[in-house]
Amino acid sequence: MPLRFSLRQLQYFVAVGDTGSIAGASQQVNVSSPSVSAGISQLEEELGVQLFVRHHAQGLTPTAAGLEILGQARLVLRQAGAINDMAGDLSGSVRGSLAIGCLSTFAQIVVPGLRQSFVQDHPDVRTSQIEADQSGLFSLQRQARIDLALTYDLDLPRDLTFIPILELPPLVALYETHPLAHLPEISIIQLAPHPMVLLDLPHSAEYFMSFFTDHGLRANIAERTRDMAVMRGLVANGFGYSIINVRPQNDLSPDGKPILYIPLSGGQRPLKLGILTSAASNHTQLHKAFFTHAQRWIDGYAERLRLQPSAPG
Repeated sequence: MPLRFSLRQLQYFVAVGDTGSIAGASQQVNVSSPSVSAGISQLEEELGVQLFVRHHAQGLTPTAAGLEILGQARLVLRQAGAINDMAGDLSGSVRGSLAIGCLSTFAQIVVPGLRQSFVQDHPDVRTSQIEADQSGLFSLQRQARIDLALTYDLDLPRDLTFIPILELPPLVALYETHPLAHLPEISIIQLAPHPMVLLDLPHSAEYFMSFFTDHGLRANIAERTRDMAVMRGLVANGFGYSIINVRPQNDLSPDGKPILYIPLSGGQRPLKLGILTSAASNHTQLHKAFFTHAQRWIDGYAERLRLQPSAPG
């Protein structure tokens, strides 16, 4: 029986499933909203199944049948991409699409520059990115919604493979007049009584809290946020200190107030920044080219990601 639908229609279908709206899918696939809407309607007609429930002004929700077909559609698109990658391998060229996941805490610092540099070297490659917390990246990898992820070696599961690139020791972020701001380095014992602004993300929060529990201490958590920029704003405005591993590229909070970054003493466990992939995936020419390029680019960027000591007040 000949197929009566196209890969493009499946691409629109998956994009709507991912974003929950025609407008969001339109932006994701860079096609007009009417074209996406028509493609979904045509696909439903060809399959004889309603794929989405339309909610007026509230987007689309997959039906039970739509959810089942969505998983299969992702697999078909992945296999179609693999054919394209195979052609690139056979021809010795680097081409195709690459979906990159990244831990949200450092995505804005690392991914845009890395993508631009990679595509400049390999103009036949199309890249996209998704930011998520650590648990979200694990899920995206298992669902094959990303090809790889840039993240830390935090609580890594056995079914995923991690390629370490750069070791990043923890830093303390402080406002200018903090009582500890004059010190060249700060211990966990010194930090414990002071108010803390916790970057409260899955796996990351447990990592930061382990510094205190390993010393039989409890952190004095005054504020919690899942947003790196909000954390920096809270610190700069005197709500407490925080702990990070990747240093922002300037010493100002989003509202323009200064922040100091000081090493955390005591030999606390550093995090390793690297690339996460599926243990079962076959690494194509494209993947291998990205691994090599990312390692070289991040190594060259290392001193900007690590601490350049702030001058104590």
